[in-house]
Amino acid sequence: MDFHPACLASQSADGVPDALTVPVGAQLVRMRGTDDAPPRCVALKGVIGVAVECSIYDRRPPPCRDFAPYAPLGIGEAACERARRRHGLAPL
Repeated sequence: MDFHPACLASQSADGVPDALTVPVGAQLVRMRGTDDAPPRCVALKGVIGVAVECSIYDRRPPPCRDFAPYAPLGIGEAACERARRRHGLAPL
C-alpha cells in the first residue's frame, strides 16, 4: 500500500526510515519489497508461517497502522486471506 512522503523520517522524527521505501510518484511512496514477487515488506523479519514481526513497528506507515484496528471487525480480512494463500498458509 502507498502512503504520503510526509510519513517519512526525513519529514517526521517518528516517520518510516526513508531507505526502506521507494517512490511511486511525486506524492506517494511504498515499502521496499512490496512490489516483489512474492511481495515481502523489507521491514518484515522472521519466517512467514512460523514467527514474524515488523522491525519498525513503532514507525510503521499508515496502511499498516490502519489494518490492525479493523481486523477484529473483519475489515481487511480478504487481503489477509489472499496474503496467506500466497504463502501457502491455511485461512484463519
